Amino acid sequence: MFPESEYERVYTGSLINVQFLQTLLQDSGINSVTRDDMKSGMMAGFGGGVPDHIQLFVKKNDVEEAIPIIEKSLS
Repeated sequence: MFPESEYERVYTGSLINVQFLQTLLQDSGINSVTRDDMKSGMMAGFGGGVPDHIQLFVKKNDVEEAIPIIEKSLS
């Protein structure tokens, strides 16, 4: 059994949007990480994932602060 992650996905979208959101979150003192299954699959030598389907994660204790920043910036 895998341990529960301390991160929660808060957004999925294009690389440009994810990078923009990461900058906004960083400016607010919120660290984030990304996951790109397509790029990971290509680096491992096999195809997989969906292009422009980058996932953005923040620590669970930052979700309440991160969601309004994301919603406001994309509306």
